[in-house]
Amino acid sequence: MFSLPIRVYWEDTDAGGVVYHAQYVAFLERARTEWMRAHGHGQERLRREHDLVFAVRAMVVDFLRPARLDDLLEVSAGLLQCRRASAVFGQEIRRGGERLLTAQVRVAALEAGSFRPRPIPEPLYGQLKALESGADTGIGA
Repeated sequence: MFSLPIRVYWEDTDAGGVVYHAQYVAFLERARTEWMRAHGHGQERLRREHDLVFAVRAMVVDFLRPARLDDLLEVSAGLLQCRRASAVFGQEIRRGGERLLTAQVRVAALEAGSFRPRPIPEPLYGQLKALESGADTGIGA
């Protein structure tokens, strides 16, 4: 599974030094973006070459433990399922070996110009399909 290190800064926290819940969504987004880039599909390239963007359609997040100021987090992303016009990612945030958060994120494929749903173009679909892990994220566990 792909993993992105992220340091928690003051701007990520509330007045008590605990990561604000909405900031976790930004951490998850960065990891999915870097996962795509690591597989040769940066967002600008997808837009330019395929007229394609991905937008979050649904998200299930299980907050298990808080992250705090100065923590070094590992934010992971893996493709669980790729369909013709959507994909589902499994994600986790860990601090050391401790799991802080699990998430399952469904993204929809959209035409970049109109933001209308569209199928993922070949051969991109085939490349993403080959990267499916099908692994369980542990949501609800």
